[in-house]
Amino acid sequence: MGYQEEEPVIPPQRDLDDRETLVSEHEYKEKTCQSAALFNVVNSIIGSGIIDFSLVLLIKGGALSGTDTYQSLVNKTFGFPGYLLLSVLQFLYPFIAMISYNIIAGDTLSKVFQRIPGVDPENLFIGRHFIIGLSTVTFTLPLSLYRDIAKLGKISLISTGLTTLILGIVMARAVSLGPHIPKTEDAWVFAKPNAIQAVGVMSFAFICHHNCFLVYSSLEEPTVAKWSRLIRMSIVISVLICIVFATCGYLTFTGFTQGDLFENYCRNDDLVTFGRFCYGVTVILTYPMECFVTREVIANVFFGGNLSLVFHIVVTVMVITVATLVSLLIDCLGIVLELNGVLCATPLIFIIPSACYLKLSEEPKTHSDKIMSCVMLPIGAVVMVFGFVMAVTNPQDCTHGQEMFYCFPDNFSHTNTSDSHVQQTTQLSILNISIFQ
Repeated sequence: MGYQEEEPVIPPQRDLDDRETLVSEHEYKEKTCQSAALFNVVNSIIGSGIIDFSLVLLIKGGALSGTDTYQSLVNKTFGFPGYLLLSVLQFLYPFIAMISYNIIAGDTLSKVFQRIPGVDPENLFIGRHFIIGLSTVTFTLPLSLYRDIAKLGKISLISTGLTTLILGIVMARAVSLGPHIPKTEDAWVFAKPNAIQAVGVMSFAFICHHNCFLVYSSLEEPTVAKWSRLIRMSIVISVLICIVFATCGYLTFTGFTQGDLFENYCRNDDLVTFGRFCYGVTVILTYPMECFVTREVIANVFFGGNLSLVFHIVVTVMVITVATLVSLLIDCLGIVLELNGVLCATPLIFIIPSACYLKLSEEPKTHSDKIMSCVMLPIGAVVMVFGFVMAVTNPQDCTHGQEMFYCFPDNFSHTNTSDSHVQQTTQLSILNISIFQ
């Protein structure tokens, strides 16, 4: 990637010369990547997704410019206007992600508690609003009040483990439930006219850029080489998880697949109910990673990068309170993911890292990093512009909180159905397809 493995990079400082921190004067043997940092990266990008080579570009840009945050990198490269734009984007992305995590937790866990015997489905204490408020007070706020992101390593490990359980459940249901769900006529069309909207959603999933400097700084003796290895390990884990999730989910429901996959499953499926519980806990444990970034942006813009204990608490409480209030008013996840993807994630992933590296690097134009940067930048611009237009003019339908049509017949669990039941269910489902198209 343009750097020799044996040449360590001293952790960059804002006040150092542009090239001063690039290479130290001695060699040392690389240590094993810290497991806490590994799981923090994996946890961040599974709010669901993979990271790409622009993460390495960011750290290289930080080394070249002598900076140690995304904001200071852009400020050093493009001045105050670039710094201001980046700060807005870097705040909005994790802030909107916090909102989406609240929506997911409320929707998912409310269905879990409805399955408790004797509990009234209309009970206020199992509603999405109460669950969002309770999870905020008992879990997300206390975890977000940590000042050291490395302390979230164990939390991220738990979240990653739960994700593995969820993956197994989705795979099992692809086998047992998939054959009984009617397939849509266009199920195997590779790309539709609004495919660019999907790129925006995937950008939302792929991004880890907003907190990569935080994770990078949590490494012991951070270097570009060590960071590159950490990223490769994280990518392998995340790519496998995302591919299996996406494939099994779509094979099961094809054209009926919702933005939140668990919205597709019937509420009386006990195995999926357990999966919903794991999923809800996972997003709650991922939430603090995003809060760390929003707080860091506010600290850098308004407090010179440092928050006293009092302001640390005040800022954290204010950010989480506003995110919670907004999530109580919005209940459709799809549009949140689309707009956040095309307006915030796309420039943070494709445009800004490429632009910074192209301006800072003195590598020849034929260098692989520069070629990739020249490809990524215009692709990001196209996705951002057309993705926003498509998201506004062709919004996806939202079936939030609604039981899917194939769940109504006889109100039974698909895993224990007889052949006659399956035939009856499929016939009724086919008759109802036109209602949902």
